Amino acid sequence: MKRIKLEATWKEKLLDEFSKDYMKSLSNFLREEQKRKKILFPLGSKIFNAFSLTKFDDVKVVILGQDPYHGEGQAHGLSFSVEKGVLPPPSLENIFKELKSDLGIEKPSHGNLQSWGEQGVLLLNSILTVEKGKPGSHAGKGWETFTDTVLFKLNCLRRNIVFILWGKKAQDKGDFINTDKHFIVKSSHPSPFSANRGFLGSRPFSRANSYLKKNNIDPIDWSV
Repeated sequence: MKRIKLEATWKEKLLDEFSKDYMKSLSNFLREEQKRKKILFPLGSKIFNAFSLTKFDDVKVVILGQDPYHGEGQAHGLSFSVEKGVLPPPSLENIFKELKSDLGIEKPSHGNLQSWGEQGVLLLNSILTVEKGKPGSHAGKGWETFTDTVLFKLNCLRRNIVFILWGKKAQDKGDFINTDKHFIVKSSHPSPFSANRGFLGSRPFSRANSYLKKNNIDPIDWSV
C-alpha cells in the first residue's frame, strides 16, 4: 500500500492511520498474500477509488457495503458497483429494482456507480480487499479499523450527511453516528437472501434526497 496515494482531503484526515500498528500489519498481510500468488481484488490502484471520487468535504451520502465483490473483474473500489461490461451481481440488480420503484429510474445498461461517487456519494466498503472467490477472506485484518475511522471523522467533522446502512453489519458499524447531526436510512440488505425482508420498498434514494433538500444541499441524480 506504500505506492497508493490517497486523495489530498482524505490524506489530511487519515494520514496518521498509515503509521499505526494495525495498518502496518494489514500492509504486511497483503504483501505476503501477493507473494503467495493469491489473486486479490480490487487491483491495488483501485483500493482507495471511493476516496478519489468523493472528497471529504464533498460527501453528501455514504452507502456502506461489507467487502468487495470476489469475482473476476467485478470489484473496482466502490461498494456495490462493478466495472462497465460486467454483469451486475444480484444485490446490485435489487438496488436497481428499488431505484425503479422509488424514483422511476429505469435499469441502466451497466452497473458502474461512478457517477454517484462524483456527486458526493461515498461508496464505502467496511473491508477494502478480498481474495478471489473467498468472500470475507480479509475480515479481521485491519480494514474495519480504518473504515471505522473514516466514519468517525465524517460523523464528527461534517454535518447533514445521509448514511445508508443496508443490513445488520452496516447498521452495527454505524451505531455511533450522531442522528442530531446526520440522517440514517436503514433496511435489510439488498442481497437476494434478505431483500424481501425490508429492502425492497424502503425508498432509500428519495428519502436521502428529501433530507438533503431540506438542508439546502443539492440532491443526488441517482440515474446511472
